[in-house]
Amino acid sequence: MNDIPAIAVRGLTKRFGGRTVVDNFDLTVMPGRICGFLGPNGSGKTTTLRMICGLIIPDAGEGEVLGLDLRTRRSAIKAQIGYMTQKFGLFGDLTIRENLEFIGRVYALDNLEHRVDEALEKLGLASRADQMAGKLSGGWKQRLALAAAVLHEPKILLLDEPTAGVDPQARREFWDQIHSLARDGMTVLVSTHYMDEAERCHEIAYIAYGVMLARGTCDEVIAASGLYALQGEGKGADRLAAEIEARPGVAMAAPFGTTLHVCGEDPAMLRAAVEPWAKSIKWSEVSPTLEDVFIHLMREAPDNSVAVQ
Repeated sequence: MNDIPAIAVRGLTKRFGGRTVVDNFDLTVMPGRICGFLGPNGSGKTTTLRMICGLIIPDAGEGEVLGLDLRTRRSAIKAQIGYMTQKFGLFGDLTIRENLEFIGRVYALDNLEHRVDEALEKLGLASRADQMAGKLSGGWKQRLALAAAVLHEPKILLLDEPTAGVDPQARREFWDQIHSLARDGMTVLVSTHYMDEAERCHEIAYIAYGVMLARGTCDEVIAASGLYALQGEGKGADRLAAEIEARPGVAMAAPFGTTLHVCGEDPAMLRAAVEPWAKSIKWSEVSPTLEDVFIHLMREAPDNSVAVQ
């Protein structure tokens, strides 16, 4: 197995005017791994992706992508990366096949007809090859965009919130395709707001206001959070969220159906916080969720993206 990282960046920093959008960012991803990239809106995820693929030059920091220097070999890096942006960026007045043929000509690919046929078949687009791209639903546009991003057989695939606005079945099918690509050795870095998608990644990185706050597998990130959780069941449990969240030791309280999920960093204080409802509500220990961890990190993170005076 290749033990050279596909992505290894250190100290990446990017400022726009007086705002620090990405601040001293480190990331290492090994070949064939799927790394989920998470964080609130405006946290610097897209800017980081663009620095990694060579579209934006960092103000500080260094690194290698596919063993190539991030600053001096940008053109060579870009040739080996597939990048799927948030918005559908292909031509609505061309068919699916015509869009892929156009992309293939941009990359000057050989055996173009065979490559396009193979991409259509692999991503389930063959039966719709002559359909106009502008008439496709969100899920089918997503498949076409993915086919275009991997047509030149890149070694790294960067996906910027690729499933926003797509139905659950299409999202699941998309992720099955991503795992298939990773099994074939492709490295994938994907930004997402969906916790179920984060859990399908081999590892995750959480960034807020340009700063890395958590890194590892989902289980490792949850374990390192220091959070404890209780679940309350009983009549009216779901209506106690605001009252319980205001009590000492409670970081957050959220209803899930008819139950209440309560989190905090001190188990004794958490138990004391729910004690007044011990007779009417049954409280049991549960594991914190990834969503608990990310909301907690978001609330705790200092906003260092404000303009420097």
